[in-house]
Amino acid sequence: MLRLTLQGMRARWVTFTGSFVALALGVGLIAATGLALAATFQAPHRGPERFAAAPVVVRATDTLRVSTTIGERTQRLADPRAVPAEVAAELARLGRTVEDRTFPVSYASVGGEDGEGAAAAGHPWSVAAATPYRLTDGRAPRAPGEVVVAAAARERDRSGGGVAVGDRVRVVTPAGADSRTVVGTVAATDFETAVFFTDAEAAQLSPRIDALVVHADATAVRKAVQNAVRGTGSGIDVLTGDERRRADPDPDRDSEALVAVNALLGTAAGITCFVSVFVVASTFAFAVAQRRREFGLLRTAGATARQIRRTVFAEAVLVAVPASAAGCLLGAVGAPPLAAWMVDSGVAPSWFAIGDQTWPLHTAFWTGLCVAMAGVLTSSWRAGRIKPTEALREAALDNGTMPPSRWLLGALLLLAGLGLLVWSLATDPGEALKRKTYITRPMLLIVGFALYAPVLVPPLVRLVTWLPARLPGATGLLARENAATGVRRTAAVAAPVLITVALAASLLGTTATINEAKATEAASQTTADYVVAAPGEKGVLPAPFVTRARSIPGAAVSASRSTAVTVLEEGVALVRSEARAVDPAALAAVSRLPVASGRVADLDDGGIVVNEEWLTRTVGQRVRVWLGDGREVTLRIVAVLRTGTGGNGVYVTPRNAPGAPVDRVDVAVRDGADASAVDAALREAGAATRTTVLTKDEWLARSHPRSSESTRLGLLLILGIALLYTGIALANTLVMATSDRVGDLAVLRLTGATKPQVLRLVAAEALVVVAVGSLLGAAVAGLNLLGLRGALALLSVRSPLVVPWGGLGAMVAASAVLAVVAAVVPALTALRTRPVEHAGTRE
Repeated sequence: MLRLTLQGMRARWVTFTGSFVALALGVGLIAATGLALAATFQAPHRGPERFAAAPVVVRATDTLRVSTTIGERTQRLADPRAVPAEVAAELARLGRTVEDRTFPVSYASVGGEDGEGAAAAGHPWSVAAATPYRLTDGRAPRAPGEVVVAAAARERDRSGGGVAVGDRVRVVTPAGADSRTVVGTVAATDFETAVFFTDAEAAQLSPRIDALVVHADATAVRKAVQNAVRGTGSGIDVLTGDERRRADPDPDRDSEALVAVNALLGTAAGITCFVSVFVVASTFAFAVAQRRREFGLLRTAGATARQIRRTVFAEAVLVAVPASAAGCLLGAVGAPPLAAWMVDSGVAPSWFAIGDQTWPLHTAFWTGLCVAMAGVLTSSWRAGRIKPTEALREAALDNGTMPPSRWLLGALLLLAGLGLLVWSLATDPGEALKRKTYITRPMLLIVGFALYAPVLVPPLVRLVTWLPARLPGATGLLARENAATGVRRTAAVAAPVLITVALAASLLGTTATINEAKATEAASQTTADYVVAAPGEKGVLPAPFVTRARSIPGAAVSASRSTAVTVLEEGVALVRSEARAVDPAALAAVSRLPVASGRVADLDDGGIVVNEEWLTRTVGQRVRVWLGDGREVTLRIVAVLRTGTGGNGVYVTPRNAPGAPVDRVDVAVRDGADASAVDAALREAGAATRTTVLTKDEWLARSHPRSSESTRLGLLLILGIALLYTGIALANTLVMATSDRVGDLAVLRLTGATKPQVLRLVAAEALVVVAVGSLLGAAVAGLNLLGLRGALALLSVRSPLVVPWGGLGAMVAASAVLAVVAAVVPALTALRTRPVEHAGTRE
């Protein structure tokens, strides 16, 4: 039997080569994405960075800790408190202390282009001794108006906006914008861009003490802190050794960066695995289905059904083992370039690299082997059931029937996909907007439609060939009949096109529709004519700009602050919600919030506005929350907002957001006011304080782009890997299918068809199959997008569906070109031989 297996493989080397290529590439993709995913499981260990030279660091805690029945739960505070003055005074008795202050600044060369400048963090110079910053040029600041910046003199680049000692720079601080002289430079670091001021000027710009560097025994420091804060409820951290890392700017940035990369690669790995399994199983099943005549003849010669199945499985193992091994090698070679691309494009942090994990290779190898076995399982069982007397009739024509198991499995998958859609719409419409939902649901529908391909292909073929079949000539008619009768061949070739169109349309259309919905929602909720937002996540608007904006005649101004509140739900879950601190009267003049119940105008220092996602959401109820600085308070719910696309947050008053600076100003022109005068005054205030003033439309375009860069790159990675593979699989399957039809092509030549006519027929059949796959993929995408549209309607968001017609058209066109080339080239090769020599060649 082994000898017979090897002879069969030698005779049908094109089919087995196609199976080998499909499996090797599929395993390679699984291995590459798996290796990249494994590299996200652990962030590199870093010691203290900013306070590396400080013996003891004292600061207010930035972590909320709440005891629950299942243990302590923690959340990061949005607005940590300052170090109390009494603590600073008590510690000063132990030894020398240095007060650290951190405040947002930006700077740009005087006379340079208008703009926000380079974002940086301001500090007093005296704290530099406890940090890695050392002068590389110039001297320390000694007088007001002098600064030291983190830019080495040798890196000075006038064209790129670099600065050097002696330069005049315009520095924007929370107190306003002013020109200052660079008197020194320090080496740049990767954890922050620092600008140092004199101690006196830093204290004037930011009076609060953010941290203290204490030159004393750590035990004495802890005892002094405990005595100073006893009974006050203030949380103070005393940090030594590696714990000083917690005082670094964004100490969790490495792990947070890996969370984003992990989510992206997890999605890519899931889609890659699905695409690989789908294509490999389809390819192996088609390879077995191609050999029905051969199996029928073996059955006629006396082979038992068990021997047929054993032969098929032996061939699959002989192909799958080396193909899986080759795929693992491809994955190991391809993973480092994938990681490098992610770093270069900004998707991953600069230190991201492939580690030495081997489990993804083992997983990819055994996945490939199991998928190959699963791909031939059903087909080999079907082949083994062919009766000797039915061999020739069974091989001549696909009868289009499906076994009951396939009907059942297809129905279950389609019902599962549609049932999950209906269930989410009925219970939680917002679930449809989450990435894991709109990625997994199309997979169920894709497999369901693929299983029903024997039933769906014939009517779809007749639909797309209705007009070509009625044109003069026999090409259209023959293309229709060949595609409709060769159901297995048509379904196998259409499968890569189905998955390409379905995934691309679903992912691109869903993300574009969600982005459009968010922009529409923001536009409907903002009635302001101008929106001025601080740059960056922790930016601050200069106080002089806020003061000048409020004094503009005819302008309704709402100055708000970013903060957060935390609530304990069900006694075990500590949930943090982003919030804004606003004046309710000013907010009403510049916004139109989607209120489900209650009144936003009733917001006061004892109230809170929540959304429908909160567990406690009844107007009048009281809810225990922790504010951004960690204080525990009980607030009364005065209004509940609709969930929307998830951006409708929480609102409190400024008194419940202590320490949170103004980072956004909304300005509306009052009725009857001079709009041009308001515009001129507002822009003058912005120019004087180096603050960017945007109209509502400009702000929407900047803050709610139709596709953000990170989203675009993530989709490029996810779809690029999957679609590249499906494109190769399409070409590979067509080569297998066309090479197996040399006998048919020879018969056409012997009946009088010319070579160009035969090639046109082959090309026409390829286009028909691409059209069938595109229609099936469009059906999957259409169901997915209609479900999303229903979810948005239930969330009270009126936004149109966004269908990426250009991208889909390009993908279908590329698939058509690839299919035609992959079908015509092997046909052209076969036509070089005299047709009489191929006339008796088997299918």
